Amino acid sequence: MKSSHTYPIGTPGQKWSDEEKAQWRAQVTVKRSYQDDVVTKINALSDRFDLTQYGALSYDTERFPLLSLKTKNWDPAKPTVLISGGVHGYETSGVHGAIQFLDTQAERYSDTFNIVVAPCVSPWGYETINRWNPLAIDPNRSFFADSPAEESAALMQLAASLGDVLVHIDLHETTDTDEEEFRPALSARDGKEYIEDSVPDGFYTVGDTENPQADFQKAVIDSVRRVTHIAPPDSEGKIIGETIEQEGVINYPMKALSLCNGITDCTYGTTTEVYPDSEHVTDQDCNNAQVAAITGALDYVKARI
Repeated sequence: MKSSHTYPIGTPGQKWSDEEKAQWRAQVTVKRSYQDDVVTKINALSDRFDLTQYGALSYDTERFPLLSLKTKNWDPAKPTVLISGGVHGYETSGVHGAIQFLDTQAERYSDTFNIVVAPCVSPWGYETINRWNPLAIDPNRSFFADSPAEESAALMQLAASLGDVLVHIDLHETTDTDEEEFRPALSARDGKEYIEDSVPDGFYTVGDTENPQADFQKAVIDSVRRVTHIAPPDSEGKIIGETIEQEGVINYPMKALSLCNGITDCTYGTTTEVYPDSEHVTDQDCNNAQVAAITGALDYVKARI
């Protein structure tokens, strides 16, 4: 349905100019510390994994290093797994679920897979609890050549350095603020009318329309349902406006939409979506769901290689 929501920045029906983007950026505040919350946890794992700085954001190169961790004893004969979190920096369990997976599970898969994890692709977004970067660009719509988003360009370069990637798991959340702030802001930025939608209460995944891997997606869902509930369809039988392919699964054309899960030619790819605002879950439940999604994915693939 149409919404009367008017975003406080810009003129309805007109795309933002640099002036409106500057107004938006001026009202953004720092709400948490990437260095304290994330970098310290990554550094604490550096004795167990190979730590690499694959870039740094020009907004503040010292404050925003881009870090990844790889399993030791990297072997070109083993298939490679890429796990990305925090492409949207505000999606907290993507970041901390990736780190929890490293701390608790990654090593037991290292005999089978080379694993590289980029826990927080968008550290400025993490600190400001934002979907966009400071240029009002969504990194998760910017995975294309000559990307205007530094965050996206750096991760694409990291992915390209890995060679063939068999599995890519991109960890996300769908939150109440998607409808309260981020989608209204997007409509205002692009000069479009905001059409209200609902936020699904529960976990779901997004597969690739061009390579859906339905059994793989089901394995992820079945693993996650052991720790939290799966998102039901809305009154129209959809999730975020998309047709459900199976319980808790929708598909997007990953490469066509320049989404993170389209940056490789992986055989097995999925984007996780956790709902942290549910009254039925805690922050730890959300982290556990991300870990369960990864282990469910890897267990499925391990049984088939």
